[in-house]
Order: sequence, then C-alpha cells, then structure tokens
Amino acid sequence: MTVLVYTENREGKFKKATFELLSYAEELAKNINGEVVALSIGNVSSDELNKLGNYGAKKVVSVTDEQFSLLDNKLYIKAIEDVAKKENASILVMADNLSGRALAPGLSAKLKAGLVSGVVAVPSSYEPFVIKKKVFTGKAFADVKVNSEVKVLTLSQNSYGIKDATSDTPQIEEYKPDTSGVESKFKLVSEELVTGKLLLSDAEIVVSGGRGMKSSENWHLLEELAQLLGAATACSRPVSDEGWRPHDEHVGQTGKIIAPTLYIASGISGAIQHVGGISSSKVIVAINKDPDAPIFEVADYGIVGDFQKVLPEFTNAIKEIKGA
Repeated sequence: MTVLVYTENREGKFKKATFELLSYAEELAKNINGEVVALSIGNVSSDELNKLGNYGAKKVVSVTDEQFSLLDNKLYIKAIEDVAKKENASILVMADNLSGRALAPGLSAKLKAGLVSGVVAVPSSYEPFVIKKKVFTGKAFADVKVNSEVKVLTLSQNSYGIKDATSDTPQIEEYKPDTSGVESKFKLVSEELVTGKLLLSDAEIVVSGGRGMKSSENWHLLEELAQLLGAATACSRPVSDEGWRPHDEHVGQTGKIIAPTLYIASGISGAIQHVGGISSSKVIVAINKDPDAPIFEVADYGIVGDFQKVLPEFTNAIKEIKGA
C-alpha cells in the first residue's frame, strides 16, 4: 500500500511544510505496512529531490513538463490523479493551504475518495478509518470516519512536526502524465517577480497589525520589530481596506492563510475571519489594550497594554538579547 504525498516547491526549493507532510505520511505508512511516494511537479534539482528521502520518501515521482508552469489546477489534478493510480495509492496527503484546498476536492471526485481537510493527527483507527480534524476555524475538533477505499487528507500545518527518517537515497522516476484530454484556458501574458521581500507564505515569523494600531503612521513600530526578527509583516482586513497596508499583507479567511512558527498580533481584535487564517500558527502572541478581546482566546501568550508602550519595550528587549 502506498501513501502519496503531493510536495510543493517554490523556485525549485522545498519548504518546511513539505517535510512535515512527509514525516506525517511516513507514520501513516508504518501503520498500514506501506511506503511513502512523493510527487514533485516543476523543475527541481536531483539534490533537492534527494532531500525528500531524509523524511521518509522511498520514491520520488518527478513531473517537469513545461505546461505545468501555468499553474492550472485542472492540469495539476490530472497529474496527481495519474500518479495516484499508477502508484496504487490508498492515501493521498497534501498541505491544508490555498493550493491543497484548491486541488483536494477535485482529486476526491476523480479518485472517488473520501476527503478530510485540516487533519491534525494520525488516524485513531484504521479499520474503520477514523481521523481527527479541525472545525469551527480551529476552535474545536471532530473525529471523522471515512468509508472509501482511497482517502484524501489535507494536513493542518504545524500540527504534526518534522521528524528525520533513516532512509536511503530515494528512487527518482521521471514521469509524463497524459494530459491530452485536459484543455487549459490559461495563457501566460507576462510575469513579474517580487524580490527583496519575505513572502508571507514562507515566513517563519509574522508581525501583524490591526485597526487598533490607529493609523498607518504607527506601522514603523511593527516594521522595526519585524526587521529585528527577520519576520514578514501582515495586517487584518480593515487595515488593508483602509489603505494603511497593501492587500497582499491581508491575512484571514478572505485573505492569505498562513502557518508561521510565531505570529505576533498587535491591535487585532480577533474576529473569527482573521482567526481562521492564522489558527495553524504554532505560537500566537497577542498585544491588545482590551483584556476581553477575542484574540486572547486563541493566543498562547497575551499582553494587555497600549501598543505604543508595549512594542517599543518588546523591540528593546529583542535588541538586548541580540546585542544590537
């Protein structure tokens, strides 16, 4: 039996989420006496592909066809479907991010597989197959029973952890899926790359602000802290709607869904839409002068106080620790 892992890369490099997926998949494979096969789509070097073996992949199927550079979900679904059938995969694991949420439903339909999104643990039972997932934007959990032969799982980020596996160099197989029946309606007209800025999706630390920051002029307090921590900056929807910050920094259910190791929220009340986009963060630190702000319900650490006093002290403490 095979556990197939869809691995994402950015500019030919795998990120932390990929290694977490493989670590999780290896545990699944052990419990069903199977093996882990990783699927990589895009131009990735053999050295980078070999890294997947360190986290449990016995085999890597590499798809490098240029047509996939268009990032058309129909093409990706067809490719993943083909590889899942070729490898006789009983479980397909993907990240519970924007890409995984876009692809998983289509794959579920194509493979006639039960879909469980936002899983947070290995199954409590395999016969029957019962697994825990997040519900109500991470405020509760549910045990879901899957009756289908094939299962599609999207793993909530930061829910399992990364474990190095003792593994030989994986077998790497070049593969060209049959996409002749898929009509792509995308056409690449131009391409613009953002450089010199840490992307929210890649950031291990995110410093974010809400309407409680009062105005855009106060953002320099967050930017200084972010620079010290090597963090990306983000904001809540009201902030981007007001034009204080660009829309590409908006995190939440209607913005970007992120899962950093550390998320610092200043002046953010904690509306359910915002919490839905940051609930997979490993550690959440909230700064708000209102002790009853909903953000404190999901925060691991909370500071009740005025951001104009708290942030400078926070920044000075980091400077002392770093000797800056």
